[in-house]
Amino acid sequence: MDQIKIKADKRVELGTGAVRRLRRTGMIPGSVMKMKKGGTELVKLPEHDFMMAMRGKTGKQLLVTLDMNGTDVPVLLREIQNDVLKGTPIHVDFSEVSLTENVRVTIPVRLVGESIGVKIGGGILQQVLRTIDIECLPTDIPEKFDIDISALGLDQTMFVRDMNLDKKYSVVTR
Repeated sequence: MDQIKIKADKRVELGTGAVRRLRRTGMIPGSVMKMKKGGTELVKLPEHDFMMAMRGKTGKQLLVTLDMNGTDVPVLLREIQNDVLKGTPIHVDFSEVSLTENVRVTIPVRLVGESIGVKIGGGILQQVLRTIDIECLPTDIPEKFDIDISALGLDQTMFVRDMNLDKKYSVVTR
């Protein structure tokens, strides 16, 4: 995973009017949930820098390093709220993480290939789970899992336990 680093500053402005003024200056309001200390810290990010850093990223939970006054803070991107009409971000939520402790994340599962049962047997493929929950270090979070289904025949089932995942991932979904 490539490193995403964004400059962020603390903000003290609260309320709708203050946030609107902030957005007009090209900044995105956000919040960082502090895991160790508890509480939430309000931040503001340059909109252009954030958009360029997120360009081409498909993962929902990405490891981001916030540069806050010269201090690097590792955080997980939890949610981006977008403007309904423009599609631009209007608020961003982060969670502070430790790079040495496992985190629980939800990762999308993408099926790759064409099943023999569908191709030759005329069967219908049903994908029940589209995401799985795993625990891993924040630096090991994948964007998605690609699962090859080309060997599946008629009336065959693939379970989460059948997925050949690396040892660094601990599957929580059963």
